[in-house]
Amino acid sequence: MEKQDCRRRRVVLVPCPFQGHINPILQLGTILHSKGFSITVAHTQFKFPDTCKHPDFLFIPLSLSEGSSNSSNFPDNILAFMSFLNLNCRAPLQEVLIRIIEEQDQHDKLPCVVYDGLMYFAEAVACNLKLPSIMLRTSGATNLLSYYAYPRLQEEDTISNT
Repeated sequence: MEKQDCRRRRVVLVPCPFQGHINPILQLGTILHSKGFSITVAHTQFKFPDTCKHPDFLFIPLSLSEGSSNSSNFPDNILAFMSFLNLNCRAPLQEVLIRIIEEQDQHDKLPCVVYDGLMYFAEAVACNLKLPSIMLRTSGATNLLSYYAYPRLQEEDTISNT
């Protein structure tokens, strides 16, 4: 019988801290884990996932500066909040990924990053470290179609440009 390779490829998941975004990325992690991948979840401390439901995953919080990591409340301005996360999570994610790379066995493959589309800083970090990455869009098909329809509706003056 053929000897099986014990090494596992690590996938680092970077979810957006909204329930409709956390659940799909953790479901993807569960599927990947069932296929032999090792799963690490790099998450903000806002609405962080329930680690008890995923005992085989490694959860690493992205520590934010300015004392904001202690707050469990979202600000009223979601756009400002997402901008804040994308500006302030880049360095912590890079530190996490560098640590993972340094601690891995020399024969292991580099980790792959799967990130929520709203957490676009993860793509910049992955590119900087020359890691493979892919975005997970958690929105429905109708949301995607609206991106295609919006410019046409603007051209037809159906909707305002403001």
